[in-house]
Amino acid sequence: MRLAAAGELTLLDQLKRGFREKSRDLVLGIGDDCAVIRPADENMLLTTDMMVEGVHFDLRWTTPYQLGFKLVSVNVSDIYAMGGRPRFMLLDFAADKTFEMKDFKRLFDGVRAGLKKYGVSLVGGDISSAGKLVLSATLVGYASRPVTRSGARPGDLIYVTGSPGDSACGLMLLKKMKKRIEIERRANPDIKPDAGLVATLGWKTVLPLVKRHLMPSAVRPDRYAEAATAMIDISDGLLMDLSRICKASGTGARIYAENIPVSPEMRRAAAYLKTDPLEPALSGGEDYELLFTAPEGKFLGATCIGEITARGMQLVDAAGKRKNIGPRGYQHFSA
Repeated sequence: MRLAAAGELTLLDQLKRGFREKSRDLVLGIGDDCAVIRPADENMLLTTDMMVEGVHFDLRWTTPYQLGFKLVSVNVSDIYAMGGRPRFMLLDFAADKTFEMKDFKRLFDGVRAGLKKYGVSLVGGDISSAGKLVLSATLVGYASRPVTRSGARPGDLIYVTGSPGDSACGLMLLKKMKKRIEIERRANPDIKPDAGLVATLGWKTVLPLVKRHLMPSAVRPDRYAEAATAMIDISDGLLMDLSRICKASGTGARIYAENIPVSPEMRRAAAYLKTDPLEPALSGGEDYELLFTAPEGKFLGATCIGEITARGMQLVDAAGKRKNIGPRGYQHFSA
């Protein structure tokens, strides 16, 4: 069945039945003109992210379930990037009238899985029609002490969690495979059409990379927020997002190529793709790792990749040679 046959009221009723979870601070959820929440006695955080078909995702290699889960994760990541706790989400959905009901259901199955993972309640939203699939989520969270981008000072060290570039590398593999990989259904999906790529790299190499792109997990800030002077999540690339910290803080940065954490999986995949692994690590987006600064001497369980300076951005290679660099990464409306 297509959405046109179901109708908006049927879709709304299905969502209302499927998202009935209620927390103590939620007074009234889906079904009225507004949701009603009882705010916590803390700073309230608000964020929103839009995902547009053909710009942020491609349904040729992304399933509706993966898309729903990712929509939740990318918004939660913004709350985590300020040291906060996510609580409530509003979701707007628009699609062509030929969009299938089974895909609508799987999309919201993915949303539900994401909400459960992060302890977030869906409290409302809107449904409309459009020429392509468009999703927008607004997330509400709380933080006792929000960590902004503007607190970095010269002498602070620069840290990153995880292995930046894995998502970009996973996307490159998906484009090579040219098919959906339903990693949400089973551990070893049918990959026979891509036996050459997977046979060469091995599923243990391919899986974590494509999963990082298709169903990223936001990184909890608990171990870092208290000591961090500035923090951001890596959505548009390490260099791009580091430049945003520098701009907001009025500082520069120096990072060391040898210190950039590159996962063994990405190193192997990059060799297969004939790509320098440092390139996706520095400019690949959609990792949703945390990038933050903190005073020297703090052990934070993340990789130190450089230090904050007074001005400019520099990359130091293995031989100690310094090179001025710009904010490479994803930008909307760029040529």
